[in-house]
Amino acid sequence: METALKAEEDRCEPGTRLVRQHVQGSIDAKQGLLEHCEQDIQAAASLLAQALQSGGKVLLCGNGGSAADCQHLAAEFVSALSHDVVRPGLAAIALTTDTSLITAHANDFGFSHIFERQVQALGRPGDVLLGISTSGESENVVRAFRCARLLGLRTLALTGSGGGRLLGLSDVCIRVPSGNVQHIQECHITLAHVLCMLVEQGWTTPLGAGTDWSTRHEK
Repeated sequence: METALKAEEDRCEPGTRLVRQHVQGSIDAKQGLLEHCEQDIQAAASLLAQALQSGGKVLLCGNGGSAADCQHLAAEFVSALSHDVVRPGLAAIALTTDTSLITAHANDFGFSHIFERQVQALGRPGDVLLGISTSGESENVVRAFRCARLLGLRTLALTGSGGGRLLGLSDVCIRVPSGNVQHIQECHITLAHVLCMLVEQGWTTPLGAGTDWSTRHEK
């Protein structure tokens, strides 16, 4: 079977071959999540759910594509991932969105402090800091994690296979078993959806009398 697949791949146009290679690589990385990361995924979801159901919040930080993932996940928590689950908005703040704060602080004190400063200002014991870094070595995320631990926040990291310095600074670190940055990023957004789904499905805080938390609205 493998020989036949290899022969078929050799006959493909270069563009088709690249598509197949990339998609198969992404599939393999996600298969690795199932084989190696399921326990950490469950632990991460429990960490998030405990904080949110206790009145805490989730702060998220990352750079580039990881910054976009932070905003994406924060939006899912505050709004809703599934319209089939009736729940209140969950407190989540992406520390990647305030361009005035980020550019002012980076200009005056350096880019490596932009998340640390926000954690210092906004973080409280019982909150969770979720950092996303394919290498686990992003200096501004590492500094934010150190600050978070000093302030009594729990820490959750999504990284690549090594974990970098974030591994030693995390209560839970989900390490995608891949060395390909693109496939790691693709797994990170999958993990974001899975974590939000698990938190939603396990939501147990009773709704207040007469309160309508429905995400649906009349047209």
